[in-house]
Amino acid sequence: MSTSTFDYALIRLVPHVERGEFINVGVILFCRTRRFLAAQVELDRDRVTALAPHFDLVCAEKHLALFPRIATGGEGPIGQLSQAERFHWLTHPRSTSIQVSEIHTGLCQDPASTLEHLMATMVRVN
Repeated sequence: MSTSTFDYALIRLVPHVERGEFINVGVILFCRTRRFLAAQVELDRDRVTALAPHFDLVCAEKHLALFPRIATGGEGPIGQLSQAERFHWLTHPRSTSIQVSEIHTGLCQDPASTLEHLMATMVRVN
């Protein structure tokens, strides 16, 4: 199997924007040559509660759930954009409680496996 380049960004929950503390809660991965765009989100409620006991987790989960749906093209007008446009829309900088990291680049053979690996190493770490 050939190797392809990919871009990814981490999805972060920032309960107190003014403090700048965050928890990685997901990954967005785009591999143009494989026509692959996907996002995975997992919110560790215990970690968020430890960092910000009064943070509105229900509201955060509702907004975080949009990332995978937009990535696959299944959510409203943004979901109708091309994969590249959706990736750039999803990774656009925000100053809210849900933010994304800078975009990183890598090489992969299987984008879906790479997405799972990034989730395991960047989000699910204990």
